[in-house]
Amino acid sequence: MCIQLRTTSKYSAEGASDSTVPLVSGWTDAVRVGLVVDALWKTGLACATNCSFIFQGFLEETLSGGFFSKKKLPLHGAQIEDYALIGDCETGALVSRDGSIDWLCWPNFSSAACFAALLGTAENGFWRIRPVEDVVEVRREYQPGTMIVETTFVTKQGEVCLTDFMPPRGKHSDVVRMVRGVSGRVKMHMDMVLRFDYGLTVPWVTKHGDELHAVAGPDLAVLRSQCLTGKPAELKGEDLKTVSDFVVRTGDKVCFTLTYGNSFEAVPDPINPEDALKDTHDYWCEWTDRGAYKGQYAEAVKRSLMTLKAMTYRPTGGVVAAVTAGLPERIGGERNWDYRFCWLRDTSFTLLVLMRAGYTEEAVAWRVWLLRAIAGSPGQIQSLYGIKGERRLPEWELDWLPGYENSKPVRIGNAASQQFQLDVYGEVSVALSRTPEAENELRSSSMELEATLIDHLCHVWTLPDEGIWETRGGAKHFVHSKVMAWMALDRAVKRHEHFDGVGDVKRWRKNRDLLHTEICAKGFNKKLNSFTQSYGSKALDASCLRLALVGFLPMDDPRIVGTIEAIQKGLMKDGLVQRYDPGKSSDGLKGGEGTFLACSFWMVTCLWLINRKQEATEMFDRLLALRNDVGLLSEEYDVQDKRMLGNFPQALSHIALTHAAFTLSGQWTPEPYNAKA
Repeated sequence: MCIQLRTTSKYSAEGASDSTVPLVSGWTDAVRVGLVVDALWKTGLACATNCSFIFQGFLEETLSGGFFSKKKLPLHGAQIEDYALIGDCETGALVSRDGSIDWLCWPNFSSAACFAALLGTAENGFWRIRPVEDVVEVRREYQPGTMIVETTFVTKQGEVCLTDFMPPRGKHSDVVRMVRGVSGRVKMHMDMVLRFDYGLTVPWVTKHGDELHAVAGPDLAVLRSQCLTGKPAELKGEDLKTVSDFVVRTGDKVCFTLTYGNSFEAVPDPINPEDALKDTHDYWCEWTDRGAYKGQYAEAVKRSLMTLKAMTYRPTGGVVAAVTAGLPERIGGERNWDYRFCWLRDTSFTLLVLMRAGYTEEAVAWRVWLLRAIAGSPGQIQSLYGIKGERRLPEWELDWLPGYENSKPVRIGNAASQQFQLDVYGEVSVALSRTPEAENELRSSSMELEATLIDHLCHVWTLPDEGIWETRGGAKHFVHSKVMAWMALDRAVKRHEHFDGVGDVKRWRKNRDLLHTEICAKGFNKKLNSFTQSYGSKALDASCLRLALVGFLPMDDPRIVGTIEAIQKGLMKDGLVQRYDPGKSSDGLKGGEGTFLACSFWMVTCLWLINRKQEATEMFDRLLALRNDVGLLSEEYDVQDKRMLGNFPQALSHIALTHAAFTLSGQWTPEPYNAKA
């Protein structure tokens, strides 16, 4: 048997058989290289002159430092705001203004990335298509009402449009990239580096006709080129990459598809790119047309809702907090988390906006996911779960990735899943109360489950917790957590008829009233005229803005107004609201962070509700201006460097935006306070 090894173009074999052209590249581990060389030699690598030549070239490249080189490669990722999201409601990819896909986890949101150059170098995986000549202008937009992104490159030789999308998933997941000539004659270049396991594992790539098959363990990716007016673009190996050079003229279309499958199953069938484009367009337009929002912020609301839909794992209904992991809250800092999971505290926000926007089906699916996730002992409820309801989300670090702009460590998994966070009981209670029940939600009654959670809450609300911000500096009696626990008890009391005799309503009412009294006594600082971060603390916390949004006190109560004004004065920086001041609140982490965008949207809503409407409107307009060119927001914003920070796109930012838009449009008001209920 003769296995041909193609390293760089210098050592490429001429006339190699299509069925035996493995592309091996990028290994820097000496043991791996030694084992591969040994294995290839034993299988007869030197059995032919041509193979001996390739083997010799491989050894020369290895011994000269090509595979052992410690040369530091440049980082690859663009600025966070330069990315657009495409997705198939089971996973998502980030495409830069440069035409490079730098992040894609396959087959689902929480899988390992096969393109991870966002957090490292080109060697960690990317897929770029762009003109060869200098680009003088780049324009980008989503096709209206869809998640199909179009990037137009203008050069002196002409203009081309790159269309990127992921069709609604059938059996397999696809990324489709279509290059259309708009004017002139433009030379194009495509280069791809596939690296499974978050940029670590080099696949074995073989060429089959016009296709490339990349295999690494259970993972299979199939790259195909289809030209709708002429020959397909040629795919070849060069400089440790898969590349293609082609020319498009006015009206020409060249398409590339990348399809994921299991390596132990049949190779996925090819798809028709034009049909896939129509199906994707129709799918998103039909979904968007169902929206019920009526107001002046329709464009921003629609884009936010589409983003939330794209971040929904369709098989279960779970919504991930973001499609990325490891994007820093401060460049060069250690606050780099994995957000590809479902947070319970986001549920009430998500359900609120979905129901208000007319998406009852998605809200019910989210409710069913929630019931499955929390089913079991109430004492084991977690703050976050996997997209399928998984409970074990161990946190570990990717030491082979340098991190986004050298922000380390890159963490996968999330240890916050093991924290005690009291506020989730309130979020779950409100979420379940706001959505209609689905048939056969659980084998046991969801009402019984809710009642059991409330009964358990009566035992645990006196305990300190790690809070909404998941601090790692020790548990405290966080005011926001206590208010959310109060909310769970309050809503349960008001809905006691719903429980049909299940649960001790008298006990619920007693605990609710005790907790309300305690919060007002221990959580309010008279000198600051504000509720504070925790009992007895002098630190302000933007989460206290939510007290006004859940009906804890009347909106015109001096303590509510005072809290809003104190946060506005003490936590606003250049017009945006910080979560808290890290210098005054120990959270167990080093360094600072950007301003948390959701907090600023909460401030907008609060200002509107206390009748400072012009101020709220002006602030909302400033926040909308922070979205990138395709309407997306990250978790945080750096007001000094004027750039986005944190994972992207961030569900909570878009949820808070949508909630604020409903409020400013007169389509939402908080549940009124009623002390006698």
